[in-house]
Amino acid sequence: MSALLGALIRYRGFVFGSVKREFQTRYRTSMLGALWLILQPLAMIVVYTVIFAEVMRSRMPGVESTFGYSIYLCAGTLTWGLFAEIVSRSQGVFIDNANLMKKLSFPRIALPVIVTMSALMNFAIIFSLFTIFLLVTGNFPGLPFLGLIPLLLIQILFSIGLGMTLGVLNVFFRDVGQFMTIFMQFWFWFTPIVYPWRILPAAVKPLIKVNPMARLILGYQTILVDRKWPDWISLAPVVVVGILLCALGLYLFRRHSAEMVDEL
Repeated sequence: MSALLGALIRYRGFVFGSVKREFQTRYRTSMLGALWLILQPLAMIVVYTVIFAEVMRSRMPGVESTFGYSIYLCAGTLTWGLFAEIVSRSQGVFIDNANLMKKLSFPRIALPVIVTMSALMNFAIIFSLFTIFLLVTGNFPGLPFLGLIPLLLIQILFSIGLGMTLGVLNVFFRDVGQFMTIFMQFWFWFTPIVYPWRILPAAVKPLIKVNPMARLILGYQTILVDRKWPDWISLAPVVVVGILLCALGLYLFRRHSAEMVDEL
C-alpha cells in the first residue's frame, strides 16, 4: 500500500495533468466550451423544480417546503451520478487505456485515481450550483450540511473499491462490463431516489437497506431535505463493505497487473 501511495505521489504531475487534459478535451470542440458543464445540471435543476414543485405540486410526507420533492430528487440523482460515473468508467479504465499501458511506464493504479478525480471535479461544479439553489430558495440545511463531507468520503471509498475490482475483472472477463451496464439500471431503481423512502411498505424497507447506496442516498436526503444529521450507525456497514472492496481491488490489481498488459 505504501509503495502504491509513493508511486502516486511521484507521478502526481501525470495524474493532475491527465485530469486537466481530460476536462479540456471534453469541451474543446464545442462553441460554449465548459459552459455546457454548468448549463446541463442547471437545466436539470430547473426542470425538476418546475415539474415537481409547480406543475405536479408534489409534496414530501412531513416536508412543508414547496421544493421538498425537487430537493429530494436532486439529492439522489446528483450523488448517484457521481457513483455511476466512477464505477462505469473504472470498470473499463484499463481496457480504454490499453495503448497507454503498453507504451508508457507509469503506475497503473493512477488510472482509477484519474477517473475518480475527474468525476469529483464534475460533481463539485454541479453540486455547487445545487447549493446555490438551496441558498436562493431558503432551503439550505445549515450545520448538518457539513455531514456531506464524511458521506462523500464513504461513497468514494465504496465507489473506488467496486470500480477497481470490476476494472481488473473486466480485463479478463469482458462480460463483467456488459453485465454491470444492465445491473446499474436495476440498482438505480432499487435505491430510493425517485420514490420517497417513507412511503415504502415496512416489509420492503429491510430489503432496500441491504443496498449500500440506499443507505448513502438516505443520508444525503436526511441532510438536504430533513435538515438533520444522518444516522451514522446505519452507514457503518457501507464503510466495512467499502474497505473490503478496496482491499479486494488492490489485491487483484497487484496480483494481475503484469498479466493485464499481456491480456490487453
